[in-house]
Amino acid sequence: MQVIRGLHNIRAHHHGCVATIGNFDGVHLGHQSVLRHLREKGAEFGLPATVITFEPQPREFFTPGAAPARLTRLREKLQAMYEAGIERVVILEFNRKFSVMPAREFVIELLIQGLGVRFLSVGDDFRFGLGRAGDFHLLQAMGSEHGFEVENMNTFKLDADRVSSTRIRELLSRGDLDRAAACLGRPYRICGRVAHGDKRGRTIGFPTMNVDLHRHVSPLRGVFAVRVHGLAEGVLPGVANIGTRPTVCGDPRYLLEVHLFDFNRVVYGEHLQVEFVHKLRDEKKFGSFEELRAQILEDARLGREWLNVPQSQPA
Repeated sequence: MQVIRGLHNIRAHHHGCVATIGNFDGVHLGHQSVLRHLREKGAEFGLPATVITFEPQPREFFTPGAAPARLTRLREKLQAMYEAGIERVVILEFNRKFSVMPAREFVIELLIQGLGVRFLSVGDDFRFGLGRAGDFHLLQAMGSEHGFEVENMNTFKLDADRVSSTRIRELLSRGDLDRAAACLGRPYRICGRVAHGDKRGRTIGFPTMNVDLHRHVSPLRGVFAVRVHGLAEGVLPGVANIGTRPTVCGDPRYLLEVHLFDFNRVVYGEHLQVEFVHKLRDEKKFGSFEELRAQILEDARLGREWLNVPQSQPA
């Protein structure tokens, strides 16, 4: 899969494609349906299936403090698109200059002159350009004028409910991991690299791996039974805390700490995927580290039960 970063990196040989535009956060079942249809159109036209997306996402640019939590960071999104068979991804930097580009200029410079789009799929509520003046009807009119077809994305439903990134965030925030996984078409995972932490967990007998989140906020918060992929041939069971560690210091950053059962290999710098299986409890501030240790013991016991892992024997 070819990744093109920025309008200025589009070259003459990129001219000619079928395309879709959107954030595609989570690359859920609805997105996957759009991408499958785009691949079919690509085969019909004999042109590469191309996704146009934004970094940062528009709401992160306009209202950074109120933007919704990302389901996937860019790396995860690109991996999901690659697995969906997309041939090209154009990542447009959403900055001040881009935010004031008139809608017609966006269509002419990017879709017509830059990419030579022959078929375009967007949601009927898609808005773009200065003052959000561009919409589905403008795209249809300009498509008729310049010779490209514009199609409305079909709403994808599961159990009569629309599948959307917003719905999945709500499910995750409630700890409903099963329904979130059904909407995603896969269990919810967070990927990252193991980083050095303050090593406080070792002092109470529960060493943890600190995973870089590369995001300001997460749709999950609390303590979970997890499975970790990427550190061994199979999956490794454990428990994880994602949040601000209120007992330790109330760190304003979202942190992901993972304790693996019966595992003692040094893994700093290694990349892993944390699959969230079941929410055990919300985050809570404890009066002492001894109270925290007692709760972690109980979390580990419950986590082993959920994951069907034998309880460890006391030393």
